[in-house]
Amino acid sequence: MDPAPRRAFVDLHCHSSSSFDSLSKPADLVRNAKRFGLTHLAITDHERIDGALRARDLAPDEVNVIVGEEVRTTGGDLLGLYLEEAVSPRMSPIETAAAIHAQGGLVGLPHPFDRFRSSSGAMGAEDALDGLAAAIDFVEVHNARAVGRANERAALFARGHGLPGIASSDAHSLLEVGVAYSVLPRGFSSAAELRDLLADAELVMGRGSYFVRLWTPVAKVVQRLRGNRRVQPILAAGDEVRP
Repeated sequence: MDPAPRRAFVDLHCHSSSSFDSLSKPADLVRNAKRFGLTHLAITDHERIDGALRARDLAPDEVNVIVGEEVRTTGGDLLGLYLEEAVSPRMSPIETAAAIHAQGGLVGLPHPFDRFRSSSGAMGAEDALDGLAAAIDFVEVHNARAVGRANERAALFARGHGLPGIASSDAHSLLEVGVAYSVLPRGFSSAAELRDLLADAELVMGRGSYFVRLWTPVAKVVQRLRGNRRVQPILAAGDEVRP
């Protein structure tokens, strides 16, 4: 009898010091991922993939680093996983999703209803979000940093459009890595394999503490002094984007 497949413990949304709002070194991220038992960690820095590439080079055999990016579009953020090159910001959501898929990557919708972040549904673009559903591979239905009913609304959106949901930490500090994650029935090593497994994900829905999240404004100030600022999208007249 074949042994039971080893399950995968996956955090698909995490930030390194390449992001404008995190000071977590790539080496420390993969060290913590191993310590907490994660088998896969997607590093999804804002508009950059250099931190993810460094983490992939430094990762121990036990941790598979997925090179990703959180891309600011004109209609909110999108996640790209399994990227070879950074995707340019300031495009429309549909254009951004197409650019991610052109690399063979997966498109994720992060914190879609979080009013405190660049989130599609929170920017008054719910109709456009419905139209984007066909270009999305998964929805972040539990973001450990989301507030209010944001996660509940994300879960309803995913269910209404027949899209798989994930739980992720959206870690901006080392203490948050793996606080929320998804459990998949077996390991994987490609975008196609991950896509096939997402429908069977079990979600571990932990929360990042508000105390830890107070570190993010400090990180933003430090990164601003270093010259690392987040880009702003090109908006149509009357549009608004939250920082």
